[in-house]
Amino acid sequence: MTRTRIEGLLAAFPKLMGTGKQHTFVETDSVRYVYQPLEKLYMVLVTTKNSNILEDLETLRLFSRVIPEYCRVLEEGEISEHCFDLIFAFDEIVALGYRENVNLAQIRTFTEMDSHEEKVFRAVRETQEREANAEMKRKAKELQQARRDAERAGRKAPGFGGFGSSGMSNLSPAAIIAESMVEPEKPKMASAPVRPSGPSKALKLGAKGKEVDNFVDKLMSEGENVIPSAGKKQSDVSKVLQPPVNTEGVHLKIEEKISLTCGRDGGLQNMEVLGIITLRVTDETNGRIRLHVNNNDKKGVQLQTHPNVDKKLFTADSLIGLKNPDKAFPLNNDVGILKWRLQTTEESLIPLTINCWPSENGSGCDVNIEYELQEESLELNDVIITIPVPSGVGAPVIGDLDGEYRHDSRKNILEWCLPVIDENNKTGSLEFSIAGKPNDFFPVSVSFVSRRNYSDIQVDSVTHVEGGSLVKFSTETLFVVDKYEIL
Repeated sequence: MTRTRIEGLLAAFPKLMGTGKQHTFVETDSVRYVYQPLEKLYMVLVTTKNSNILEDLETLRLFSRVIPEYCRVLEEGEISEHCFDLIFAFDEIVALGYRENVNLAQIRTFTEMDSHEEKVFRAVRETQEREANAEMKRKAKELQQARRDAERAGRKAPGFGGFGSSGMSNLSPAAIIAESMVEPEKPKMASAPVRPSGPSKALKLGAKGKEVDNFVDKLMSEGENVIPSAGKKQSDVSKVLQPPVNTEGVHLKIEEKISLTCGRDGGLQNMEVLGIITLRVTDETNGRIRLHVNNNDKKGVQLQTHPNVDKKLFTADSLIGLKNPDKAFPLNNDVGILKWRLQTTEESLIPLTINCWPSENGSGCDVNIEYELQEESLELNDVIITIPVPSGVGAPVIGDLDGEYRHDSRKNILEWCLPVIDENNKTGSLEFSIAGKPNDFFPVSVSFVSRRNYSDIQVDSVTHVEGGSLVKFSTETLFVVDKYEIL
């Protein structure tokens, strides 16, 4: 068929569709249109009138199941963005006008198949480019150093084949590139304040990071639109919130992490909450201090102070101070002063309950999943509930939904994303349908981060040992997930 013929058939299709009727094919004198609505779009199959309509419908269904594998939303812009991926997948379904005997899993395998020779070729080419760039920079540094030496000695800087005594014709292409890369000497900045000596724990950039930067620069030079990324998955990023910008001379960090395992039919198998208060003193005038701890916990946590902390003072007055009041807390060091632990199998203490209810419907499973915040004093941020889904069966069909969702077909997971869960948004649900068995949707895992701690243990005030005057302090609270699974 010629391109003009195909364009004419597609242009005639909208005019042939009737309104108010429910049927999936339209016939003309020469061809048959078999179609299926996909939200605001249509998937259309143009065949001859003597083709098998049952085979055509099966082919059409396979085409429709391929599209969600590459497009997150069924919109025209998303289809255009992934047009080549779709064309390659369609080519595996139909070859020379005839249906191939393939399923969705085989199509994914065929389209993602890697070439060993291509990988080797790319690795060799990248190695050669890195070596050429390194040699180029080395030459540029040599030329720059030679110029500086000449300037210090009061001699005329060598022309290196430029506009000096030697002509431009003597300049080699490599020297031209190297000379253009020479950066002017940067002005010297004021010296930074000297830091205390000692082993540095700062991160150091290694060669791997430089290679990544070179690769990104190379892509941008070739016209690729490179989107900067934080380099972490969202589930990893949500575990660490940004520290407060303004910290006082006395800074307290209250951290808790929860590890929970629960059965799908109810019953808490194990829950453990570990917490710690870390003190950092950066002002030497505030070294001899005491901290008043306000313990409002009613869940039965077990408290333990640091060996150098006066246990009798803490038991009697809830004050944390050193055994020797003449000593000061270490300067510019994070010191754990109080930690606690809660281990229980009491279901009423679960902060966030998850109920996942898959039920078979003949062609697959209808899955209903809901959450309920039992600890209403908490405010959970960046909540991600991850549900495994079967592979090779396409994207799930979403029904009722609170929040947002993401389907990762490569990892075979469905992520239910909720920005905030608090007392005003304590319940929510998600419904979806997909082919599979009830056991395919477990274990369900949860991740979140909170600025409010679970055990309600806070530091009310900080005072000087002598005189009892109040000391200004800052507090950072963090409650994160170590493991949270419904098996």
